[in-house]
Amino acid sequence: MTLTLPSRRTFLKSAANLAATVAAAKLALPGGAWAATATPEVTGCKLGYIALTDSAPLIIASEKGLFAKHGMPDVLVEKQASWGATRDNMALGAANGGIDGGHILRPKVHLYATGSVMQNNQPLPMYTLLNLNEDCQGLSVAQAHAETGVGLDSSPLKEVFAAKKAAGAEVPVAMTFPGGTHDLWMRYWLAAGGIDPTKDVDLIVVPPPQMVANMKVGNMEAFCVGEPWNEQLVNQGIGFTAATTGELWKLHPEKVLGMRADWVDANPNATVALMMAVMEAQIWCDDAANKDEMAEIVGRRQWYNVPVADIIGRIKGDINYGNGRMVSDPSLAMKFWRGGATSFPWKSLDSWFITENKRWGYLPGDLDTKALVDATNRSDLWLLAAAGLGIDTAGFGDSRGVETFFDGKSFDPANPDAYLDSLSIKAMA
Repeated sequence: MTLTLPSRRTFLKSAANLAATVAAAKLALPGGAWAATATPEVTGCKLGYIALTDSAPLIIASEKGLFAKHGMPDVLVEKQASWGATRDNMALGAANGGIDGGHILRPKVHLYATGSVMQNNQPLPMYTLLNLNEDCQGLSVAQAHAETGVGLDSSPLKEVFAAKKAAGAEVPVAMTFPGGTHDLWMRYWLAAGGIDPTKDVDLIVVPPPQMVANMKVGNMEAFCVGEPWNEQLVNQGIGFTAATTGELWKLHPEKVLGMRADWVDANPNATVALMMAVMEAQIWCDDAANKDEMAEIVGRRQWYNVPVADIIGRIKGDINYGNGRMVSDPSLAMKFWRGGATSFPWKSLDSWFITENKRWGYLPGDLDTKALVDATNRSDLWLLAAAGLGIDTAGFGDSRGVETFFDGKSFDPANPDAYLDSLSIKAMA
């Protein structure tokens, strides 16, 4: 399948002009220092977010005045009720009462741009500007299954689920959006344990803030969602965390700052200013000295309305799994910056998400992966924003290299078909 998206000629011309401005400004200042982009075309935009800890950089950029610092004082960060509502508001755009961009699941950029999850399959051109975070989502299971010993290995649930199916019962397992990260983590975890997510369970969609309440009343056997909802589940004694997603794939990408392509194309200077503000917020969020303050800020009523106790542990890597297992391991904490490697939108990581969405039938198997990545990933703008902040960009390119998963499988972005061929459970023919 050949992907056709609107021409980027106008944008590329604007980006080239912006790059020249950056280069000239750096030469003009002592030591090459440069702390501002060219004047933004607009002073604000509307960004959406879901009440998930990985939206913290947008909230911190707002609370700490970083948008204003970079010439964007009128940026609004607005809560969305669900990932479906985010999609619909993104389709509207701020000019029609929706949003221009925001905190979204990384594969949503591809799903929107191809139209596969849009009304009437109408493509919505989108760009991935930066990666907001890595790791720290959870695969949580109802307390009734604690005695199975299920953990990183999902196979102890295979017989339990099979028995329910044989008795004519449904096996509801929740994720947050079809083809999104939580859907893919849940499917990968189940399939690695020999449980076919297309046949052996009933995948349902539940908004992140509603996960705990739904498990409390028995509406699901398991769910995958971001924090603080897995930690809240444990704190309320309703269920337990079988594994964190960083255990499935260490340093996996998660949410992104995604924007409507038409907004970016019309406002290239404002886009880079926006990115610089969010990148500064990512640096702040990644500093261990700021974790307590971050948890207090995002937990406030106007943001998540969640107690600090439900946020603080896992952003530090202090994990109470709820099944007797307690771990204090900073490598399992949510990462926001990691020297820029977290924030940089590696194109090779987009290739994995597209390949997984082909695996499960959300995207056609003959889709041109490279064309879709090149049409949506704006790593070039990240490099401009990083230069504006004086960040060393040496070592950042298209590929992060071969990725390895907990079950021994590996993904070589240069040969995604070999990865697909190695997988025994998949929906595609």
